[in-house]
Amino acid sequence: MAGASVHVVLDVSRLLLSVRRPVPSGIDRVEMAYAQRFLEAPAAASTFVVQSPWGWFGVVPRHRIAMFIEALTLCWRSGLKAAHEAIARAFRLAARMQAGLALGMGRGALDRVLERERRCAFLLVSHRALDRDRPIARLRAAGAAFVPLLHDLIPLSHPEYARPAQVGRHARRLATTAALADGIVVNSAATAGVLAAYLPPGGPEIAVAPLGIGNGSAGIGTAFAGGRAAPDPSRGDPYFVCLGTIEPRKNHLLLLHLWRDLAEAGGRPPRLLLVGRRGWENENVLDLLDRCPALRGLVEEHGPLPDAAVAPLLAGARALLFPSFAEGYGLPLAEALAAGVPAVCSNLPALREIGGEVPEYLDPLDGRAWRAAVLDYAAPDSPRRAAQLQRMDAWQAPDWTGHFAQVDALLERAVAARSAIRPGLRGAASGAGPAARPALAAGALPSRAAASVLAAAGPTSA
Repeated sequence: MAGASVHVVLDVSRLLLSVRRPVPSGIDRVEMAYAQRFLEAPAAASTFVVQSPWGWFGVVPRHRIAMFIEALTLCWRSGLKAAHEAIARAFRLAARMQAGLALGMGRGALDRVLERERRCAFLLVSHRALDRDRPIARLRAAGAAFVPLLHDLIPLSHPEYARPAQVGRHARRLATTAALADGIVVNSAATAGVLAAYLPPGGPEIAVAPLGIGNGSAGIGTAFAGGRAAPDPSRGDPYFVCLGTIEPRKNHLLLLHLWRDLAEAGGRPPRLLLVGRRGWENENVLDLLDRCPALRGLVEEHGPLPDAAVAPLLAGARALLFPSFAEGYGLPLAEALAAGVPAVCSNLPALREIGGEVPEYLDPLDGRAWRAAVLDYAAPDSPRRAAQLQRMDAWQAPDWTGHFAQVDALLERAVAARSAIRPGLRGAASGAGPAARPALAAGALPSRAAASVLAAAGPTSA
């Protein structure tokens, strides 16, 4: 691993905040996987940091992070209601670490780490701290290479599906990345292709590292890694599952219109189970869920559920339905296939990367095709479902071992390049004076889209 020759400074700020959420997001799971990976490595190979409310980063004790991760993992698997003691412990640990930062603790410790470690990389695997460039520039001024993981560029490539404020925020994140990154990790070649159009010529190297399923992520796929979970025995009728936040990009509207049509056609249509919290700009979807009589008893809205509750629901489903308009990776698809559950999903490049030839890929606007697939897969002798189960035999789930092999190699190259030009200034990571921010002129970028990003971003310093 990179830790044998590169000292990794890993930001875990998002994890400390995720204790407030009943279930983790996909990015939460990724940061968890990274934290677990570096906790399993020798202590000398890594340092854990958290960003303070004022922007600077400070070291948090490794043993407290380990206790926090243990408690948080139990919460994610069992849910807040079933893990009272674990969630209380996670809250206390997070509050204690954040209180230490508020008192200025950890700043000097980070300076000493950067002074001591000659080959060091700051690894940021959530988008959270990319909004402000100066704290990251200070780490680079102290000699650390900066390597972020970008999960998607959807707020920029598909702004119609993002909240208005998120577009400008993501633009600032990308401007920080383009200006300061020594290497960039992405989760798919699809994300890499979109990202490349926003980077200047000769920009940082991009490493494609698909996200793992199973070990390390504390995710649904973990429960299925050694075999299938038992379906819920109380559910005898056929049903389908749709996983994810209820937001316009996920295209729940197509499914709800489809199920309304099935209900009005009579007979005994299958049920649809929606698992995920209610998101934003969903008036039409929520009206159907709350006020459409035809959907009552056929569409079940479960809200966010812990992994232990999702696993049996997914195990008994006729298929996962994933009609999204845009994805950077598509973790629900990977988790479903890892669980041995068929999937019908949108014909998107990122989803094809994950699923290969296994799922059925449909146009997310082709309601007739989705209707035909649902009716076929609902039948006990469905030929299309049987054919997909056969194709699934050859599918290989992405794993964290392969992911981290790509990350480690990129860290080595980024640190080697950074070490060659390492400045004489030391210990500037938490000081008042930021390192000079490299100029990023819109005219140097290869596309009009990239220039518009800079215009939307505005100043990124803080």
